[in-house]
Amino acid sequence: MAFDVPPNAVPLTTSLPSDNHADATREHSRVALVTCAELPDLDADDRLLLEPLRRLGIHAEPAVWDDPDVDWSGYDLAVLRSTWDYPTRRGEFVDWAHRVPRLANPAAVVAWNTDKRYLADLVAAGTPVVATTWLEPGRPWSPPRSGEVVIKPAVGAGSLDAGRYDLTDPDHHRLAGELVTRLHAAGRVAMVQPYLSAVDAYGETALLFLGGAYSHAVRKGPLLTGPQEAIDGLYKVEDISPRVPSAAERAVAERALAAAPGPLLYARVDLIPAADGEPVVVELELAEPSLFLGYADGAVDRFATAIAAEISGHAAH
Repeated sequence: MAFDVPPNAVPLTTSLPSDNHADATREHSRVALVTCAELPDLDADDRLLLEPLRRLGIHAEPAVWDDPDVDWSGYDLAVLRSTWDYPTRRGEFVDWAHRVPRLANPAAVVAWNTDKRYLADLVAAGTPVVATTWLEPGRPWSPPRSGEVVIKPAVGAGSLDAGRYDLTDPDHHRLAGELVTRLHAAGRVAMVQPYLSAVDAYGETALLFLGGAYSHAVRKGPLLTGPQEAIDGLYKVEDISPRVPSAAERAVAERALAAAPGPLLYARVDLIPAADGEPVVVELELAEPSLFLGYADGAVDRFATAIAAEISGHAAH
């Protein structure tokens, strides 16, 4: 997959720590870019990191998170990337994260962010979030007879086991109830949100933060066009293009990050305009989000710089 660099992108100015100790540390550093068995050579976007890290004197390599032969203590840093097979094994994944000595983002963040009920924490902190109803297994639910909704599992990735339903349509009404029943039968929490129609034309705005600073943003086209459907792979393919976020989108994204646990090497905040046109958080991705490094001039170098700084910070302690 080729990535086009937008001609009008403005790189964020960053610099590496310049002290000799930090430089010497990086020259002997090893970084694991953590992935899953289905993507043993990394996602195409993450492979862009290998050469910029090499230029910084850092040897980076893919490592599968549940491979028993990987010695995580041998890495100066493990950076979570495309671990997209965890949703049906979240407990195992979180336990693994707690065993990795130097993980970014850290295990406490992974535990909090891999269950979308973290959205309730954002609401409590005053962050504008799409309205969400949580349906625990065993809780009866009868879909209303009006409105469009999105239904998905609280633990999920890549829009798997998710669907969009027009509840005025008898077939959609039945299928919505069946999806919740299937999720509950698997012991999974379901979440129901109103479908925000602005996504059809405007799309989602995904804002990317690297090393604690805003880096770039992309537009994500609508993914859910109807009821749950079978997906061949780990995720649905997205329609992505560069975007300059509005001041309101930047402000909401920064409020979401302020309410999240840290420290954060990377973050992605996904926003959609609500009915009143104001942006609301759909997801705050802190565990294994695509960072769309190939869509903004300088983004991959900014991430490499942030990784180098993280390694130097660990070495200093």
